[in-house]
Amino acid sequence: MRNISLPKLGILATASLFFGASAHAADDHDRRQLDRVVNEAIGPVMEKNNVPGLAVAVTVQGKRYFFNYGIASKESGEKVTEDTIFEIGSISKTFTATLASYAEARGTLSLSDNASKYLPALAGSSFDRIRLLDLGTYTAGGLPLQFPGDVTDREEMVAYYKSWRPAYAAGTYRLYSNPSIGLFGYLAARSMGKPFDDLMEQEIFPRFGLTRTYIRVPPDQMGNYAYGYSKDDKPIRVTPGVLDSEAYGVKTTAADMIRFVEANISGSKLDETLQRAIAATHTGYYKVGHMTQGLGWEMYAYPTDLDRLLAGNSSRVILKANAVSRLAPPLLPQEAVLINKTGSTNGFGAYVAFVPAKSIGIVILANKNYPIPARVKAAHQILTALDSPSGLTSGR
Repeated sequence: MRNISLPKLGILATASLFFGASAHAADDHDRRQLDRVVNEAIGPVMEKNNVPGLAVAVTVQGKRYFFNYGIASKESGEKVTEDTIFEIGSISKTFTATLASYAEARGTLSLSDNASKYLPALAGSSFDRIRLLDLGTYTAGGLPLQFPGDVTDREEMVAYYKSWRPAYAAGTYRLYSNPSIGLFGYLAARSMGKPFDDLMEQEIFPRFGLTRTYIRVPPDQMGNYAYGYSKDDKPIRVTPGVLDSEAYGVKTTAADMIRFVEANISGSKLDETLQRAIAATHTGYYKVGHMTQGLGWEMYAYPTDLDRLLAGNSSRVILKANAVSRLAPPLLPQEAVLINKTGSTNGFGAYVAFVPAKSIGIVILANKNYPIPARVKAAHQILTALDSPSGLTSGR
């Protein structure tokens, strides 16, 4: 463990290095180089956006580096570590997509099936003509970002879906939507005959070796669960909602999340069914500008520039309906891509990005919902340095 002083912030960042099962020390030059790169990217972001605590995890060809900044709770003064539990918001959708792909790999569903097949209550509704794939790629026809405020339980949820009418033909427009991918995950769990939360916590998380990742944080882990901070700097955590688990309900640590990233970079140590599920989430189905929509994940040809990443993660893409170009046949998983996802709750902000061809990836978790462009820029700055001629990936 090493302490890195950030005078402008008046806080300490602790950087630690893990080699998986290996106990060998990292090369000192690599550590100093990465220390400098991460601090130069993260320090100004925390200062400008008044972020109380932030955890960064970086993987470089199987080596894990952790950088921990600030505090998990202003009330307790508990410092952030790689085992601090953060809300990851919509990055949860990548886990939901993995569950659905896993269900397909096990033969309990097909993405080409109509959604109503898995919920008979929707028979005769618009979902007779909307595929599971449409739900998983936000192309069902205009489902909104959030449920209306009067949808508060399962009965009202079903009634909402039964009465909903698409504004666009399925597969023609992408509108980012919690009710869309939420239903996707809900139906995937139904196809497997178990509740979504149980499947995640008892099957999916353990299969990835994630030991501190939860939908429901257990009582003995609440002390490690950070408080998020609202715009007016009040402590806050996510509140329950319809299909919240499926759309934005995962809580995890930097240590677990970088392990998940590594499994997405190379799942060779996982069982064959899970490998197929991961590959399916990296399959490209539609394009919006330079962004390719997979299941949960969003992808860009690599190398890519910052402007393209910012455009793909912009409010125009997140909040507006965008005409899509369908990829027929779907684009099989590529190595020369940057794969990313952002996520937020009212008190937390997160970002994940990785490049399979370079075996590099980054996780940034914060207990403040600070602007998405700041997350993307910081991650891009670090990944660019890693892949520079003098970076950690050079000569390896």
